[in-house]
Amino acid sequence: MIPLRAAVFDLDDTLLRDDLSISPFTMETLRKLSASGFTLVAASGRAKMSMLPFVKRIGCVPLYIACNGAEIWDTEKDELLHSEMFSADLAREIASFGVEHGVYAQTYAGEYFFYNERSPYAERYAAASVLKGKYVGDLRDFIREPRNKILMMAEEDQIAAMLTEARERFAGRASVTCSKAYFLEFNPPGATKGTALEFVSDYLGIPLSEFVAFGDSLNDLPMFRAAGRSVIVANGREDVRPLCDDVCPGNMEDGVARYLAGHFLSGEEKL
Repeated sequence: MIPLRAAVFDLDDTLLRDDLSISPFTMETLRKLSASGFTLVAASGRAKMSMLPFVKRIGCVPLYIACNGAEIWDTEKDELLHSEMFSADLAREIASFGVEHGVYAQTYAGEYFFYNERSPYAERYAAASVLKGKYVGDLRDFIREPRNKILMMAEEDQIAAMLTEARERFAGRASVTCSKAYFLEFNPPGATKGTALEFVSDYLGIPLSEFVAFGDSLNDLPMFRAAGRSVIVANGREDVRPLCDDVCPGNMEDGVARYLAGHFLSGEEKL
C-alpha cells in the first residue's frame, strides 16, 4: 500500500453541509491533519470568488482548484498559478447551444455571474454562490472576450439529454460535465479536476498516488481517476459510486472528515 499524505476534496454536497456550513468537527479535523503535515486541497466547480469564503473559513488549504480545473490558485499569495480559457468565438458557440435548447445560461468574471434570463435559477445561484448576478440578455451578444466556464440549468431529464449531445458536438473542444443533476457545465478541454490535480501534484512535489480524493458527482470523476484513492460520499451519484475505491458517510454526517480522521489521525489526535 502506498502511503497517502494529501487530500483533495469537492465542496458542495461533499465537504459542505446542505446549508453550506462546515461543522466544528470537520474544521477541527482538517486543522489537525494540516498540523500533522497532511496537505489539503479544495476542488470545486465554483468560481474563485465563490470558493474563497470557504477556503478562508477552513484556513489550512494552501491551493484550491476553481471552475472544475480552469483555475488553480495559491491561497496565501492570492496568485493564479494556472488557467484555461475558451476563445470568445467558442464561448459564443456554446451559448448558442443553450439558445437552441431554450435553457438558462450564465458565465463568469471576477465576483459576478452574467445570465441570460430572469429566473429563479439566477436567484438561487446568487444565494448559494456568494457572487453578484447581472442580467445581460443573450450571452452571444455579451461575450466578447475569452471565458473559462459556461453553466446551463434546466430540469434533470433535459440536462441528461443535453449532456450526451454536448459531449458529441464539442468533443475535443470543451470539457462538458455536471456537478449537480440540473447543471450542465462547459469548461476548456484542458480544464478538469483531474488535469488540475496533476498540476497541483507537480507543483507541491506530492505524487498523485499519495492523494486521496473526495467527491460526489460526474465532475469529480477525472479527479477520482488521477488520485491514488477515490472516495465518494454516501449521498453521491449512484452511477459514480461503482467507479470509486471507497464510500464514506454523506455530507450531512461529516463524511469526509470522519474518513480522514479514521484513516490518517492517530488516537491522541482524534481526541
